[in-house]
Amino acid sequence: MLYRIFRFLLNTIYTLVFRLEARGLHHIPAEGPVILASNHISNFDPPTIGVKVPRKVYFMAKEELFKIPVFGAGIRAVGAFPVKRGGVSKDAIKSAITLLKSGEVMGIFPEGSRSNAGAAKKGAAMIAIRSGAVIVPVAIVGNYKPFKKTLVIYGEPIDLTAIIEESSSEMLEQVTEVTMIRIRELAARHGN
Repeated sequence: MLYRIFRFLLNTIYTLVFRLEARGLHHIPAEGPVILASNHISNFDPPTIGVKVPRKVYFMAKEELFKIPVFGAGIRAVGAFPVKRGGVSKDAIKSAITLLKSGEVMGIFPEGSRSNAGAAKKGAAMIAIRSGAVIVPVAIVGNYKPFKKTLVIYGEPIDLTAIIEESSSEMLEQVTEVTMIRIRELAARHGN
């Protein structure tokens, strides 16, 4: 219930202030585990990729945010869970895999932090493979300038069957590379 209230409020604010428009929502499966893998340009990104999605979207957030009074409780209530920065958080990965195996949707930023460089980490690929989740590439296009249009584009799910034949570092690299290529293609096609 709290999630729906926050999503409604954020959707209203993002639509009015950033003129947020979503395209390709039909590419998100109506059920089953899904990873929304997006580029990461701002702290505004997690709500951007989640507010228009009819399903609840969970996110990892840096653990420092959960220590902020009221804010920490608020982000936990709307589906965020903590991840340690500067290393691999086994607890966060386990939480992500468990969530996805129970058929939920997770928003993940393969770049890890806000970046324009496009350097990606293999965590999203590993989580997708271990959980059996579908990866939907997402591109955020715009600069979050008040009253200027910001787009969030959901692409077709990535077919991993040709890549996933065995568990290896090369396979994780290939899944990560394909995901980032699809995100960049979406962004380029829609004006960024």
